[in-house]
Amino acid sequence: MRVKLAYYKKGLELEIPETPGFVGVLQAKDPPALKGSGKAIIKCLGRPINSPPLKEIAYGKKDACIVISDITRPVPNKLILPPILETLEEQGVVREKITILIGTGIHRPNEEEELIQLVGKDIASSYRIVNHLSRRDEDMTYMGKTSTGIPIFINRYYVESELKILTGFIEPHMWAGFSGGRKSILPGICSLETMKYMHGYEMVAHPNTRYGLLEGNPFHEAGLEVLRMVGADFIVNVTLDQKKRITGVWCGDPQEAHLQGCNFLKKYCLIKLDEPLEFVITTNSGYPLDCDLYQSVKGITGAANVVRDGGAILIATACFEGVGSEDYQRLLDRVESVDGFLKMLTQPGFFIPDQWCAQEMYQVLRRCRVVLYAEGIPSEHLLRYLLEPVNDIESTIQCLLDEYGYNARWAVIPSGPLTITQLK
Repeated sequence: MRVKLAYYKKGLELEIPETPGFVGVLQAKDPPALKGSGKAIIKCLGRPINSPPLKEIAYGKKDACIVISDITRPVPNKLILPPILETLEEQGVVREKITILIGTGIHRPNEEEELIQLVGKDIASSYRIVNHLSRRDEDMTYMGKTSTGIPIFINRYYVESELKILTGFIEPHMWAGFSGGRKSILPGICSLETMKYMHGYEMVAHPNTRYGLLEGNPFHEAGLEVLRMVGADFIVNVTLDQKKRITGVWCGDPQEAHLQGCNFLKKYCLIKLDEPLEFVITTNSGYPLDCDLYQSVKGITGAANVVRDGGAILIATACFEGVGSEDYQRLLDRVESVDGFLKMLTQPGFFIPDQWCAQEMYQVLRRCRVVLYAEGIPSEHLLRYLLEPVNDIESTIQCLLDEYGYNARWAVIPSGPLTITQLK
């Protein structure tokens, strides 16, 4: 049986055996792609969800800030931004008073060729575009504390703008349930100081910070609280299919429009299994998300939901940028054992940026093996991090069958974290 995995830009073709225990290819269903998606965006700007049209909201505003996602997210900015910018300028917001703020979270900035790739040459050369830099304290404004005591520092370009617009796309997310909406602010344009709390050990370890869950999810609820504290006038979110084509446009009220988009997507991306698997083959949904090991934790944790204790997760992720940030690599270099590493993270006052994804990965390693096909990372580095590197996926599948038995329950998840897998 031939299967194509989402891997970097072109994917990986595999020939896999259909053994008695093979559960199948677990693939999220794609909603129908919209015909004339550009027109659909324009229409939604004029007929938004639980909100006046964007042109009415923009009228009379002296300046505006539009938050966009960074290069690790396949948001179709070249379709989304032009009608928003045109609407603002038609309503009197002059171009020099419009800021496009890249919500990098704590990721690196996107500049030069990446910036053109992100928004297109015309917009890159015609508008003020600012990278959010979470460690630059002078760019942050203190907005108070949440009900649970989290101090909120937000990018001043956003706070000081009269008109605030959020853009992005909705997909399953390992902590927030679904991306999009409030995530453009938290973590998109928050300071590192805020993220110490939002991505702290207790938040990441909470059983309700997981894929596909909104109700009772403390990460989602904190995001909504910060959204209300900081304010947002309008959102433009989209859903995408496996080919990154737009399948839905969700504009208007930042909370209600996002919720409707999540409910729409959930009908297509959730798959439930009756029993756990011995092992699973998965991905990090290909380019651009499989850029490094840090991001690839999303594919690992997404598959872990349906793998039994002692089972194995084999993930194909290009990691063309290597392990991740310098902070992340330095943190992984401190790993000596799974339990020892997780204990270190719980020590009072301990904090290293990016530790949250490491925590997720080692929480999985506490009960499962993690096997990686990652061309961008040397095998000795993966071994150092207690991971199992492989050079050939097909032969590794056969080794896993030899180990777990010919009748072992196993499956393939070609699109990785874009598919939410759960046990019934």
